[in-house]
Amino acid sequence: PVHIACMGIEKLVPRAADLGIFLRLLARSATGQPITTYSSHFHGPRPGCELHIVLVDNGRTQLKQNEDFHRSLHCIRCGACMNTCPVYRRSGGHSYGSTVPGPIGSILSPAQHPEQHKTLPHACSLCGSCTDVCPVKIDLHLQLLSWRRVLAQKGLLATTKKVGLSLTSFVFQHPWMYAFLGGFGRRLLPWIPRFILNNPKLNPWGNQRELPIIPASSFRAQMQKRPQKQGDKP
Repeated sequence: PVHIACMGIEKLVPRAADLGIFLRLLARSATGQPITTYSSHFHGPRPGCELHIVLVDNGRTQLKQNEDFHRSLHCIRCGACMNTCPVYRRSGGHSYGSTVPGPIGSILSPAQHPEQHKTLPHACSLCGSCTDVCPVKIDLHLQLLSWRRVLAQKGLLATTKKVGLSLTSFVFQHPWMYAFLGGFGRRLLPWIPRFILNNPKLNPWGNQRELPIIPASSFRAQMQKRPQKQGDKP
C-alpha cells in the first residue's frame, strides 16, 4: 500500500512539541472543544508500505514575500472568521466560488487568480469581527481593504463600480448633499413600483430580499430632536 499526503508549505511547524499548541488552538476556535475528537500521527511508513508527503507551493512562496498579505499564510483553517462573518452567514460558502470561502478565502483566492476572484474582497462590511476572533491574529479586514486598493490599481474594477464609488465619494464629501439625497430617497422609494425593485436584471439582490421599512426621518434628524440632558455636548 502507498500513502500519499499533500499539504501546503505553510502547514509546517518547527518542532513536534509545537504541534500540541495548534491542535488545541484549532479545536477551541473551530468548535469550542478542548481538543479534537481524534488526531492521526504518522511517524513514518508502516512495514512494507510507502509514505509520500507532497509539499505544495502553488503561489505560497510569492505570497510570503508580499508585505501586505504574507500574514494570511498563518491561517490554521479553523473557520472562526467564517462563523462570525455577517456576509458569510447570509450567503453561504458556495457563493464565493472558491475552495476556501469566508474572509480568509477572500484574501487567498485573489492572490492566486485576481481576475477570477476580483469581487471577493468587496464582499465584506469591514466590521472587523473576523480579525477579533482570529486565533493567530491575522488582520483580515485590513487585508481585504488592501486587496480592494490593489485590484483598483490593476484596473480590475467594473465600470459601474468605478462610477458608483466616485459618486459615493463625492456625496460623502458634501454633507448637505448627503442629507438632501437621503431625504429625497426616503420620499421617492415608497413610490417606486415593486416590479422595478424586484427586477432580476435591474436589482438581482432585491429579487430575493425584502427592503426594510424606510423611517420617516434620518438618524441625524432624530438625534437633533432628542432632548439634551445636562452635560451632553450640543
